[in-house]
Amino acid sequence: MANNMTDTMTKPDSNNDSAASLEQNNKTAGQSWFNRPIPGIKQQLTAPLTAVETEPSTECSSCHSMITNTALIFNCYVCPHCDHHLPMSARERLNWLLDQVDGEIGQEFTAKDPLSFVDSKPYPQRMTEAQEKTGESEALIVMHGKLRNLDVVTCAFDFRFMGGSMGSVVGDRFVQAAEKALEDKVPLVCFAASGGARMQEGLLSLMQMARTAAAIERLRLAGIPYIVVLTNPVYGGVTASLAMIGDIHLAEPKAMIGFAGKRVIEQTVRETLEEPFQRAEFLLEHGVVDEVVHRHQLIDTIYRLLAKLCRVPNVDAQ
Repeated sequence: MANNMTDTMTKPDSNNDSAASLEQNNKTAGQSWFNRPIPGIKQQLTAPLTAVETEPSTECSSCHSMITNTALIFNCYVCPHCDHHLPMSARERLNWLLDQVDGEIGQEFTAKDPLSFVDSKPYPQRMTEAQEKTGESEALIVMHGKLRNLDVVTCAFDFRFMGGSMGSVVGDRFVQAAEKALEDKVPLVCFAASGGARMQEGLLSLMQMARTAAAIERLRLAGIPYIVVLTNPVYGGVTASLAMIGDIHLAEPKAMIGFAGKRVIEQTVRETLEEPFQRAEFLLEHGVVDEVVHRHQLIDTIYRLLAKLCRVPNVDAQ
């Protein structure tokens, strides 16, 4: 009977404990549900856009890095990653060289179609497309102005304009540049970048080789300096005339310079021509050019040479 009484006494206590425990659990569960974090939309963290992704950019043809056009302009169109010299338009190059532009020469000349030449397109159509593409009327731009304290006449080929090919208008403009330099007795600087004579004008384009050579000879007889800067590339009739008869020949690094193209020579001699054949450094070793100059030092080099040839006193002080 004592055992029964004990059991009777303890059972209510266990039931009370269970009820209390259940109440506590319900209370805890309610609190955890109330305090649970509210699910929301997770924001994906993205890196901020770089300048290359937001600004107009150009791919380096050597290392394939993307460079903003602004960075290229400030770096003289030299790749900051691999130091490759990218092409410059003729107008950009002359404005970069001259501290003061006094005028432009030869804009009144326009190309004709004497042969009514048609390949895959008529010659006038090719000219119109090139003018729309480049914003220039011809492949050679001529300006006169000041390089620091020196008066100079400068001209530059634009390779984007039908490969910088030399037609009758190019010859006219170059001869006018030489005559201006002869009249004012100031030096002439030419930046050459061309694929050669313009086949659409036939013999008229080949005659420009003799015309430009004669104009340069007049400069030589008058003692007026003529400096040629060979850029990438220079081939054909331009190499055989005005680009190789200067007083001093400079070249930009790794510029391709020659008369016939490398592939044509390989097919003729049936040999493989390895690098750096026809590169500026190769021609420097063989005495074809006088110096290979980095674009960042090109203006200073041209000025020092012209000042020396023109006998300007105290060059270093200026």
